[in-house]
Amino acid sequence: MIGDALLRRFQHDVEMVEHRFADGTRRLIPHWRHAHPPVRNVNTELQQSFTPLERIALAATVHVGSPGFFLMIATWTVVWLSWNVLAPRPYRFDPAPAFVLWLFISNMIQILLMPLLMVGQNLLNRHSELRAEADFEINQKAEREVEAILLHLEHQTASIEHQGELILEILRRLERHE
Repeated sequence: MIGDALLRRFQHDVEMVEHRFADGTRRLIPHWRHAHPPVRNVNTELQQSFTPLERIALAATVHVGSPGFFLMIATWTVVWLSWNVLAPRPYRFDPAPAFVLWLFISNMIQILLMPLLMVGQNLLNRHSELRAEADFEINQKAEREVEAILLHLEHQTASIEHQGELILEILRRLERHE
C-alpha cells in the first residue's frame, strides 16, 4: 500500500493523531509535520558576501559585456584612427600606419580587463551555483509537500471507504427492520 510505504519513508516527519468517528470508533491518522525552514534568497546572500574588489570586478564584467561598451570602444577606435589618418600632419599625435600609442592603450585595456573579467565570471558562476542549490532545496521541499498531500488523500480515501461501509451497514439494518 502506498500509504504504508510513505509512512515508513517519512516516519520522522509524520505524527499519528487519534481521530474519533461518528460511529464511536477511533483510529490513528497520520499528519505531516510542517516545520520547514524559510526559503533562502540567494541573491541577497551573494550580494552581502562580495568584497569591494569583487563588486568592481562584477560591475566591469556586466558593463564590458554590454553593447554600450562595444559602441564606446568602436567609436574611440574610429575617431582615433580617422584623426591620425585624415587630420593635418602637425595635429596627428599617433601617425599611421604604426599607431603605436593606439596599440599600446588598446593592449593595456585588454591586459587589465582580462583578469578582471575572469574574476567577474567566477562570481557570476558562484551565483549560478547558489541558485541551482536553492532550486534543488525548493524542489525537495515541493516533493515532500506533494508526498504529504498524497498521504493525506490516501487516508481521506480510506476514511470515505469506511464511511461508505458504515452507510451500507446502516442500510442493511434498515432493510432488515422493515
